[in-house]
Amino acid sequence: MCNPYEGVTDAGVGHVMPGSGALGELIRAAREARERAYVPYSGFRVGAAVLGRSGRIFTGCNVENASYGATVCAERTAFVKAISEGERQFDHVVVYSSVPQPVSPCGICRQFMSEFGLDTPVTMVSDGGASVTMTVRDLLPSAFQPEDLSR
Repeated sequence: MCNPYEGVTDAGVGHVMPGSGALGELIRAAREARERAYVPYSGFRVGAAVLGRSGRIFTGCNVENASYGATVCAERTAFVKAISEGERQFDHVVVYSSVPQPVSPCGICRQFMSEFGLDTPVTMVSDGGASVTMTVRDLLPSAFQPEDLSR
């Protein structure tokens, strides 16, 4: 894998296109995962790809349920797959949505990701190629962390 930050635009809307680097590979993987989304109610497709410290890429898509609270987001799907395979450290996350502008992870996904690294970059990409990259810390300031349990 190449530099996972190649082509990343920080904290502003930019444009990235899947290239030959690690970020391009993550974007392609997230876009492909988005196509597998199960969204019979909203039609809102999201795919995610996480790059583990091992170099492996894990993907996930959103899976809706008639009982809306049982819906699982793409980001958590990808993280759970990675964690269940033994990955615990992550170098980058890509969230790919099917709308014109980048969409950030929901609050539950932000909290979930914070457990595994507040400084992990998250690149949000839209179908139009617009992108925004922020860290998990930027997405969830004052995150509830394991050390908060001992206070």
